[in-house]
Amino acid sequence: MGFFDLFRKKQDTPADTAAGAAVEAQPEQRREELNAGLERTKTGLFSKLARAVAGRSTVDAEVLDDLEEVLITSDVGVETTVKIIRRIEERVARDKYMNAAELRGILRDETVNVLGPGMVIDTEHMFHEAERLRAGGITITPEHLKISDKAVICMPYHKLLDCLEEDRLADKKFGSTRRGISPAYSDKYMKKALRMGELADRDALKARLADILEWKNLFIVNGYHHDPIDLDEMMDWIDTYAMPFKDYVCDTTDYLSEAIEDNKSLLFEAQLGALRDIDYGIYPYTSGSSTIAAYAPIGAGIPEARLDNIIGIMKAYSTCVGEGPFTCEMFGDEATALRDAGGEYGAATGRPRRVGGFDVVASRYGVKMQGCTSIALTKLDVLSYMDKIPVCVAYDIDGERVDRFPIGVKLAKAKPIYEYLPGFHCDISGCRTVSDLPKEALDYVHYLEAAVGCRIKYVSVGPDRDAYIKMF
Repeated sequence: MGFFDLFRKKQDTPADTAAGAAVEAQPEQRREELNAGLERTKTGLFSKLARAVAGRSTVDAEVLDDLEEVLITSDVGVETTVKIIRRIEERVARDKYMNAAELRGILRDETVNVLGPGMVIDTEHMFHEAERLRAGGITITPEHLKISDKAVICMPYHKLLDCLEEDRLADKKFGSTRRGISPAYSDKYMKKALRMGELADRDALKARLADILEWKNLFIVNGYHHDPIDLDEMMDWIDTYAMPFKDYVCDTTDYLSEAIEDNKSLLFEAQLGALRDIDYGIYPYTSGSSTIAAYAPIGAGIPEARLDNIIGIMKAYSTCVGEGPFTCEMFGDEATALRDAGGEYGAATGRPRRVGGFDVVASRYGVKMQGCTSIALTKLDVLSYMDKIPVCVAYDIDGERVDRFPIGVKLAKAKPIYEYLPGFHCDISGCRTVSDLPKEALDYVHYLEAAVGCRIKYVSVGPDRDAYIKMF
């Protein structure tokens, strides 16, 4: 059995195995919820999922419309790659595309997608996504997809190490996506990573990879007692999944610097919020990189750039993917109702997300860390079924009310202190102006705005691209 046969047994790719793995380390109450959610996923939940995920993208239509020239660039290194603008829903030839992270903006002919040096790129994932898009008639060329020569390649052994370590941790696992993110970033800072620019010289790349594998196999074999990684297998993988992007690799810093000089508009976007930041998040339950907006120009390769506007994206309630403290988490029927209303199931795995009421303490902290100039509040329509809407306004830690976001042991001890606002009990998906919103919905928006200390500029009320309200 070769490396890839062994590795694919380790990866939790299908929805059932991913959700099943998540169940093992959860309390009994969450175990039942996750299993129930998995069954709903297997019996046709994905139509609801598409609606929910698409709902997160409705506000960016307004953002893009405000910019006559949009150059979509990557920013911080998050998840498998630094994320491109979240273009979840696009209609091409009457089909919906839910794009992979690397190719979020590829459906817009006028947009140049730039994958910056701060990225860790899963070229295998991107290869399959590009093939799928091309089969649907989408053109992908070096003219509108540019990849930094400094970006790091996420290799198969990074994913293997991610799986091996999560398995070793068992009940103490971090809830990794098992996509190789942290191992790849570890190699980057150990100076043991391969970069996209090295694809230009295959012989030199192979020699360097041989040195890396000599080091890597020391703990893969002796530490995890796994079969060693084979150089020829890794080179075959590179030839198949990385080399096809060789002509897309360039000095993206020069390209973006010229764009700035030409007064083009740059829009940065990343997936994860402040609480998954490696420095400012709920460490160690974080990503392997910085998810803070201030890092966006650095990760994109233009550290001289200054951000004009930082739009914080927040749902009208709380969700959490993976392990770690989640103070306002709901359980039982209450959680199931919110999860189903919002379609909160993982797009790739079908894993039920953890859900809860809006967390003012965490959100206010996130707004501060990101330096938000405004907020886009999404999925307000999801709350229309609630008689009263829970809002976590503070934490109780050992009997003391805490208004500032804590870390470490204190966060693990935190219990939510709730206030409840009246529900609005009606379908708001057709609202397009502030005056269209029922008083209770508008009061809720204004309450959150005051609580987190940042103005809410956009409110999403449904999955359609025009289903948003510009508040000011």
